[in-house]
Amino acid sequence: MKKINIVVIGAGLYVCGKDTPGYGTILPAIFESKRYNENIGAIHCISTSISSSQKFLDKAEQLKKKTGVDIEVNAYPKIDSVKNFSYKDVLKDISKPACAIVSVPDHLHHQVTKDCLESGLHSLVVKPLTPTYKEGEDLVKIAKINNLYGAVEFHKRWDKSNLLLKDKFQSGVLGEPINCWVEYSQRKSIPTSSFKDWASKTSILQYLGIHYIDIMRFITQAIPKRVMAIGQKSEIVKYNIDTYDSIQCIIEWEMANGTNFTQTLLTSWIDPETSTSVSDQKIKFIGTKGRYEADQKERGIRLNTNEDGVEHINPDFCMSYGIENNDINWRGYGIDSIVTFLNDVIHLENKVKTLEDLEGKRPSFQESLISTAVIEQAHKSLAKNSAWEKMSPDLQKNSK
Repeated sequence: MKKINIVVIGAGLYVCGKDTPGYGTILPAIFESKRYNENIGAIHCISTSISSSQKFLDKAEQLKKKTGVDIEVNAYPKIDSVKNFSYKDVLKDISKPACAIVSVPDHLHHQVTKDCLESGLHSLVVKPLTPTYKEGEDLVKIAKINNLYGAVEFHKRWDKSNLLLKDKFQSGVLGEPINCWVEYSQRKSIPTSSFKDWASKTSILQYLGIHYIDIMRFITQAIPKRVMAIGQKSEIVKYNIDTYDSIQCIIEWEMANGTNFTQTLLTSWIDPETSTSVSDQKIKFIGTKGRYEADQKERGIRLNTNEDGVEHINPDFCMSYGIENNDINWRGYGIDSIVTFLNDVIHLENKVKTLEDLEGKRPSFQESLISTAVIEQAHKSLAKNSAWEKMSPDLQKNSK
């Protein structure tokens, strides 16, 4: 089987833990994939500055020592004097990459992913697919024309807490869905520090809440009918960032048998920095025969130290295990999501699987149009004083 070279576009927090003591999720996931799969080739990371390139290379070198995994790593731009640097130029120069992982600000997803697809690369995009349905539909068409695999990195589909809910629902023990309640929030430093340059171009619902819009589709296979959202702005605007502190969104879904249920999402990113975890996440699912509740922040582990105080540890997302050099490995649903994509690309490139084999089993571009459409309608609702917004008939037709 032939090796695949991987392009990573972006070198920020999620890619490699830029400007933090950590290593992000994407880079550790590639290292873990390489550990067990000799068909993983080189990494080519494209960012916007020599500073970001160097920080990415530094993180990769540290991971090589910690994991004992040897992998070729390249970063661009290579020199600081480059003017009008373009990732598109690098895509032309890299020797036959097979796939791209796109981790850039939300509003750049469409253009960057489009360029990757038109360069012949299977593409994985961090959520959301795109801010608008029209942009997402365009990517679906381009991927289909070029016979390429496109997926969204909806890692919550690999969270065993959500997989258990899916099994319980599909087994019938919960009965017909009545309503679902989700609370999902993060620390205020996310919009005011980590993403301050582009937080005004997204929303907390689009950046975070979209995970559980996708999860509802994943669990029930229902189709959204209409959406309503209410938002508040008072805190983050003090930092000269025009974005909502919190958004509450209600979605009415329709099952294949015609029954309806509602999902309520309470999202915010103004939690105190003293919060015991970066993310606070809870879900309740009520059916006609039972209910499922999961506190996905409180997973049974607390750590209390002089240096950091009390922390709730999530061992299931992206966690390193082992403290010796050459002995550290990463595990979790964040890792599994990316490793699955890379394995799929290897199978596609080596004719072991076809695109048809993956249909209905992955968060494909086509499947992700649903969550994108909901977000777009929610934003319209916010702009219209929280009016209900109906979903397009085309979405319902194309999602069945």
